[in-house]
Amino acid sequence: MATATDSCDIGLIGLAVMGENLVLNMESKGFSVAVFNRTTAVTEKFAAGRAKDKHITATKTMEEFVGALKRPRKAMIMVKAGAAVDAVIDQLVPLLEPGDLIIDGGNSLFTDTQRRCKDLASKNIHFLGTGVSGGEEGALKGPSIMPGGPEDAWKIIEPIFTKISAHVDGEPCCRYMGPDGAGHYVKMVHNGIEYGDMQLICEAYAILTRVLGMQPEELHRVFDQWNTGDLDSFLIEITSRIFTHKDDGEDGTGEGYLVDKILDKAGQKGTGKWTLISALDLGVVVSTINAAVEARVTSSQKDARVAASKILKGPAEHAFSGDRQAFIDAVRDALYASKIISYAQGMDLLGAASRQYKWNLNYGDMATIWRGGCIIRARFLQRIKEAYDRNPNLGNLTLDGYFTDALEKNQANWRTAVKTATDFGVAVPAFSASLAYFDSYRQERLPANLLQAQRDFFGAHTYERIDKPGSFHTEWLQEHHDLPTPEKLKD
Repeated sequence: MATATDSCDIGLIGLAVMGENLVLNMESKGFSVAVFNRTTAVTEKFAAGRAKDKHITATKTMEEFVGALKRPRKAMIMVKAGAAVDAVIDQLVPLLEPGDLIIDGGNSLFTDTQRRCKDLASKNIHFLGTGVSGGEEGALKGPSIMPGGPEDAWKIIEPIFTKISAHVDGEPCCRYMGPDGAGHYVKMVHNGIEYGDMQLICEAYAILTRVLGMQPEELHRVFDQWNTGDLDSFLIEITSRIFTHKDDGEDGTGEGYLVDKILDKAGQKGTGKWTLISALDLGVVVSTINAAVEARVTSSQKDARVAASKILKGPAEHAFSGDRQAFIDAVRDALYASKIISYAQGMDLLGAASRQYKWNLNYGDMATIWRGGCIIRARFLQRIKEAYDRNPNLGNLTLDGYFTDALEKNQANWRTAVKTATDFGVAVPAFSASLAYFDSYRQERLPANLLQAQRDFFGAHTYERIDKPGSFHTEWLQEHHDLPTPEKLKD
């Protein structure tokens, strides 16, 4: 353990799983690190264990922590988003000097980051809101890092972040995202896309088990095969491995596979919900992510679902009679097509936010840094990077030639998978939402003309016409005297 004052390249506050692993990652890349945790026992355990004999300085007070840092001081916070971050900042600020840097590496709401950037700038202290993705393993071996804030603040930490991040084809999975809340916003949308990815995979699993009766051994083989093609990704890989895990049981007498013993009740930490709220505020459709978030909410209503299952009946049970391998291929193609839609929606949301907040986000950069380290890393992301290399101003990812062709190629199987799931009573909200988005987005004319007529009828909201410019209102009741009056309609 190091002990010298004013000797550490960077400091980190918050020694939970992500914090500990980031510290060990930094130290392994040649950086000396000071650490502090509110509970001193946690610091001491880390110092005596994983940090022993490494260039890591354990500190017991915030004053000691700040004193261990080289100037300009770089202090990274890895604590729970919200009030805890503000509390740590309030402790740090009186101990820092102009030009020092605070980095929030948690999943903070981007509007909080915007506020903190502005507040700390008034005190001449740099602040970066930084998304870090990759989970426990990524933090230790190389995460995807999404920093946002003043560009001169980014320059201070760039040598460390680019070295500790994952690397793909020699490129670091870390690039400057943009001003104030840009980094945390990009991480938020990344997490929303992650919600979509995971739900789509779960729906593919549900179809294969409910329609074809697949057991974990066969599911492992299918997902393992899928991972060699367009669906090659971290999430498909770990899904394949999950299906191989036997249930050993606490006493060693377990039987069957663990996945079948896990309670179907999912949790969430808030970034998915934040993505939906922001999308609504900006007027962007993220229906696949929305379906994924709602699916988690539905899963959490376990007791209600158990009760409902005894009352509500679906279609009569029947055996699948088609070509088994052809249907497996259809589910694979539906998964890939839906994945394209999910990312297209996510990139649309990032574009709307970039315009709203004047961030000037680089979409190719985001696809580049998501190729390694993070949870949604996938071969597919290289295709997204190439799409934005071809056209940096691409309006929607589905309009790039590669993705247009992929959707056309997979469309028939996509519909087959969704239709068959529906016939068997298998809920596939994210598959269905993705297909509905595709069918809506490709339509020159939608039934919203009738909706506008309805709004004008009951609220005089006016409408536009396709044959002449301007706003119009019709006195619908005067033209149809046999219709009920507004007073009767209210009744």
